[in-house]
Amino acid sequence: MNKILLIIQREYLTRVKKKSFLILTFLTPLFFAAMMIFPAWLAMHNVENDENILVIDRSGLFTGKLTDSDKLHFSVQDISLDKAKENFYRSGYTGILYIPHAPEKENPVFYFKKQPSVVTLQKLEHRLENILREQKLRKALGVSQQQIQNIKADIHIRTVKRDESGAEEAKHNEVSMGLGMFLAMAVYFFIFMYGVQVMRGVIEEKTNRIVEIIVSSVKPFQLMLGKIIGIALVGLTQLTLWIVLTLIFAGIGQSFLTSRLPQGPDTRQLMTQMMQHPSDSTAVTALAGSNAKLGQTLEIIGSVLSLPWAKILFGFVFFFLFGYLLYAALFAAIGSAVDTQEDTQQFIFPVTLPLILSIVMMQFFIMNPDNQLAVWMSIFPFTSPIVMMLRIPFGVPWWQIILAAVLLAATFLLMTWLAGKIYRTGILMYGKKATYKELWKWLRY
Repeated sequence: MNKILLIIQREYLTRVKKKSFLILTFLTPLFFAAMMIFPAWLAMHNVENDENILVIDRSGLFTGKLTDSDKLHFSVQDISLDKAKENFYRSGYTGILYIPHAPEKENPVFYFKKQPSVVTLQKLEHRLENILREQKLRKALGVSQQQIQNIKADIHIRTVKRDESGAEEAKHNEVSMGLGMFLAMAVYFFIFMYGVQVMRGVIEEKTNRIVEIIVSSVKPFQLMLGKIIGIALVGLTQLTLWIVLTLIFAGIGQSFLTSRLPQGPDTRQLMTQMMQHPSDSTAVTALAGSNAKLGQTLEIIGSVLSLPWAKILFGFVFFFLFGYLLYAALFAAIGSAVDTQEDTQQFIFPVTLPLILSIVMMQFFIMNPDNQLAVWMSIFPFTSPIVMMLRIPFGVPWWQIILAAVLLAATFLLMTWLAGKIYRTGILMYGKKATYKELWKWLRY
C-alpha cells in the first residue's frame, strides 16, 4: 500500500506543479463565470447602437409609418439616392434605407458606415414587413389601423412540471438543454484529457525503460493503479478549484446584476422570495412589473435556481470520477501494449466508440431526454457518464441514477482487473506490435 501511495504522490505532484496546470486552473473559472453571467447581462442591457436612418421611400408605402424607437430613428426625405450617397459622410446619419417602387419584387437596400448588428437588421425587416402586411389587410378586409393593432398579440408560454403528488415546478427547457450539454462535454473532455495522460505516461516510461526499474520494486498492477489514482486526484483537484472559483466569480457577477435591477422598497424582499422559491411566479411578476424582457430574464434565473442541483452535483462528481477511472484503466492497458503513440490508433477507436457515439447523438438525447434509448444509454456503463449528464438537468429519478452509478462502479472494477492482466504482460514487451489476438492471450494468462 505504501508503494501505491508513493506512485500516487509522484504522479500528483509532477502534474500540479506545472505552469500549464496553474494557468488553466485559474483562468477557466473566469470563462465559466462569464458564460453564466454574460447572457443575463445581455438580457438586461440593450447592446444595440443608436441608428439615425435616412429613408428614401420611392414606393410611398412607408411614409409617415416608420416611427422612432429607443435605438432606431427615421427621417424620411424625398431626395435622390445619388445625392444622399454623396452627402452621406458629411451628414449625421448612420445609414440610408432605400426602398424601391415595388419593395416586394425588388429588395430594399441599407447603406451603412459601420456594420449594423444582426438585431438591428432584423428589426428593420420586421418593421417593413409589418407595415406592408397591415396595408394589405386594410385593403383586403377594410379594417382600420387601430383594429389591426388591437388584434396583435405577444404570447410567451411558461412551462411548469407537475408531478404525481401535485407539486408544480417552473421549468425552462433552454436552461436544462444548455446545462446538460455543458456538463456532458465537460465529462467527455475530462475523460479524454486525463485518460490520454495516463496512456502517454505509460508509453513514455516504457519507451525510456524507466518501467524496468520501477517494476523491480512494485508490482505492475500497483504501478497501473497508482498512476490512474494519482492522475484522478489531479483532475479532482482541478475540478474542485474550478467549481469553487466559478461560484465565487459567478456570485460576484450575480451581485452586480442584482444591483442593476430596478430598486424599490420591496425589491430586496421580492428577490429573497424568488431565491427561496424560484418556481413561484408571484415574485417574478412583482419584480418585472410591465417589463416583459425583465420578466423573462427573471424566469430564466428562477429556472436555474430550481434545477435539481443535488442530483446534478452528485452525478457530475460521480460520473466524472468513475467514468475517468473506467476509461483510464483501458487507456493504461493500451499504453502498455504499444511502443509508440502512433500504434495506439487501432485500439483507441474501439475503446472510445461509446463516448463518441454519445456525443454524436447528443442532439437527439437533448430533444428527447425521456426516450427509451436515452434512458438505457444513460444506464449502460460505457455511455452513462455522458448521457446521464445530458438527462439529469431535465429531471431523472434517483433509482435510475443509483442503478447507473452501481453498474458503472462494478464495470470499473471488472475492467481494471482485465486491464491489469494486459498491463502486467504488455509493460515489458518491446519491439513487437500487439494485436487483438495477442491481447486475448494476455487476458488468459
